[in-house]
Amino acid sequence: MLRSPTSAGGSQAFVPNDTTLSSSDAQLALITGPNMAGKSTYIRQVALITLLAQVGCWTPAKACRVGLVDRIFSRVGASDDLARGNSTFMVEMNETANILNNATDRSLIILDEIGRGTSTYDGLSIAWAVVEHLHRDAEKGPRTLFATHYQELTQLEKHLSRLRNFSVAVKEWNDEIVFVRRVIPGAADRSYGIQVARLAGLPITVIDRAKTILAKLESDDTSIELPSAATPKARPKKKITVTPEDNSQLGLF
Repeated sequence: MLRSPTSAGGSQAFVPNDTTLSSSDAQLALITGPNMAGKSTYIRQVALITLLAQVGCWTPAKACRVGLVDRIFSRVGASDDLARGNSTFMVEMNETANILNNATDRSLIILDEIGRGTSTYDGLSIAWAVVEHLHRDAEKGPRTLFATHYQELTQLEKHLSRLRNFSVAVKEWNDEIVFVRRVIPGAADRSYGIQVARLAGLPITVIDRAKTILAKLESDDTSIELPSAATPKARPKKKITVTPEDNSQLGLF
């Protein structure tokens, strides 16, 4: 369940969402959608509900059937490790390596934004390879929830039989987005990053410039011109005249 936006009356409601994972069928759920839509919340709550079920606690669901898991692995959040001298990306890679080296087909894995700590192509390549590694076995693999902004990964559904695309739905209204907190089948059409940046309060000049650059990057014409800087008008130079020194008084001596 995801919490819906605050209504005018101040009350908040939870939006229920179904989750189906199977090590031999729908093994890997690839979740796309904009920031703030609820991807991280959704995958975390699935892990928490699974933990509650394993220890015999009540689970917040109308119906729940959870198979036994040997471990719950998570790679969520971004932080460095100053004590060990590890950057944010190194911490991310260490945790990912631990998951890939120890997960079994009885494990539950939640992964959030793998590869975001480095360059775009490096991060995409690593995330792509991680998905393929989790799906490497021909019959089954660890049940995985993989949240990402890399839209290119959604194409893997055509080639990996146990991968399923999901997205967190949003509605557009007057060039703004409304989060509805509903997880639906299918990939997100785009990330809505600029709209989220507007909600955060970035200056409108930055938002408009970002739209221009995005339109260029998404088109065949990738040449981006820098905005012309407003140069102050040069002041007219003052005419300098040299007055000869008055030596009339010195001439008397």
